[in-house]
Amino acid sequence: MTTLVSRIQRASARPTGVTFISGESQQRVTWGRFHEEATAMAGAMQARGVAPGDHIALLGPTTRPLVTAIQAAWLTGATVVVLPLPMRMGSLEEFVLQTRARMASADVTLAVIDPDLAPFIEPVAGDPPMVLLSDLSQRADASRYEEPKLGGDDLAVLQFTSGSTADPKGVMLPHRTILANLDGAAAAAQLDPDDDVLVSWLPLYHDMGLIGLLTLPMVTGTELVLAAPQDFLAAPVRWMEWISHFGGTATAGPNFSYALAARALTRSPQLDLSRWRVALNGAEPVNPATMAAFLEAGARHGFRPGAAFPAFGMAEVAIAGTFPEPMSGIRIDTVDRHSLESEHYAAPVAVDDHHGKAFALLGRPVPGLEIRICDPATGQVRREREVGELEIRGTSVTPGYYKRPEATAASFRGDWLRTGDLAYTVDGELVVCGRIKDVIIVGGRNVFPEDVERAAEAVDGVRAGNVIAFGVESNRGREGVVVVAETKADDPTCVRSALAERVRETVGLPPREIVLVTPGSLPKTSSGKLQRSLCKQRYLGSELQLA
Repeated sequence: MTTLVSRIQRASARPTGVTFISGESQQRVTWGRFHEEATAMAGAMQARGVAPGDHIALLGPTTRPLVTAIQAAWLTGATVVVLPLPMRMGSLEEFVLQTRARMASADVTLAVIDPDLAPFIEPVAGDPPMVLLSDLSQRADASRYEEPKLGGDDLAVLQFTSGSTADPKGVMLPHRTILANLDGAAAAAQLDPDDDVLVSWLPLYHDMGLIGLLTLPMVTGTELVLAAPQDFLAAPVRWMEWISHFGGTATAGPNFSYALAARALTRSPQLDLSRWRVALNGAEPVNPATMAAFLEAGARHGFRPGAAFPAFGMAEVAIAGTFPEPMSGIRIDTVDRHSLESEHYAAPVAVDDHHGKAFALLGRPVPGLEIRICDPATGQVRREREVGELEIRGTSVTPGYYKRPEATAASFRGDWLRTGDLAYTVDGELVVCGRIKDVIIVGGRNVFPEDVERAAEAVDGVRAGNVIAFGVESNRGREGVVVVAETKADDPTCVRSALAERVRETVGLPPREIVLVTPGSLPKTSSGKLQRSLCKQRYLGSELQLA
């Protein structure tokens, strides 16, 4: 079975299902009943002319109708393009421009829009035809549905990468690519569709939410509990409550979500997290200190330390890249900071070494993939603990970026995908140091912006998770560190002074400049990641909103 459609049909025979959560309400439907609804909506799509090969854009919050439309689009043979939601109400104009850029880049033939968002996307010349999600639901008719002929090489998803929104890149994910990755992830995580319960609040326009925690249970018939990001962000303790109430065994989130969950757990009444066995931390660098705090907070609720599951993934491999052994917990590799930064070698040191830098081991490639570390310039393969660019090849690597041959060519070295990540290996396990493009080179040292940002976050008055560090060149060609931080402090001078001292103590060099900005003004991607390159552009153009 090489298509999502065939696997969805098989999974629909299972008695398991999906529970949709919205605020305090919940609604469960079996995968069989859900598939009937999706088939009926597919019939409505086909009545509007949707055919195999069409690109269907979907825009709306996580709801039962939206998820139904995602499966319905696949049932017609169309390619799914899930569009990001606005990050902030103050950025609606930018959101509309980004939405149009993505639809144009993806050659969208029909846009399905939630009624609440329709007023913001007034059709203009050049837009694809648009239909309200509610209209499709009302006109659903299974009798009109005709199953298309599909193959494993047909395109199932166009997944836009995070980063620059002015020039979006759509990762092409054929049916066979997605299934190969999900089968590999299921094997590596030892998924048991008869026992596991997946819990997710992740956005469906992000690969971890769409592929990892929606499509996986949809094609395996595993029980799923699905909420929206706003439900989690409004009260992070809800994530833990859902796991407790529904007996959740697996979930995933970026590092910041575990920081929020840890704080919530310290204040919450007793929960039962004893069935939880996969607490995947990915999508952004894993902070060992964050996970240590989460393990401590979760212990009194029955969370087992072995369930910590730091992993690596990216849209270009569908989602899953490397997974650790289930129930092995978080394992730390502490290396000499000077050797790492100056010699590009991860020399192991004692955990308590003053000059040590801690990284989480991210496991081995999931079945179907293999990794290597290479010199970014020459392609020469590095030895163990030598730092270089992570490259991946295998059954679930994307064939490239949609209608972007130059970007595709630049991303491959033969059949190896160049990830753009600086990394090394330890006994075959992956350690990621950071993004090559973000590394700040000062006096021959590779300074990692995450180190600067984490140091800055510890300063009173600085908003945690809202600091960006980047390098800028002086007139003499020397690069220095600029730190941009959000603050609500009444006295920015004290914050600036404390921040400069903290950075100097942590990374051994003073920042060239510290810029304090208003809360909510730092640029972020649709998935919530801080955008260093865009922040740097705004800094150079004097466009930051100063506090």
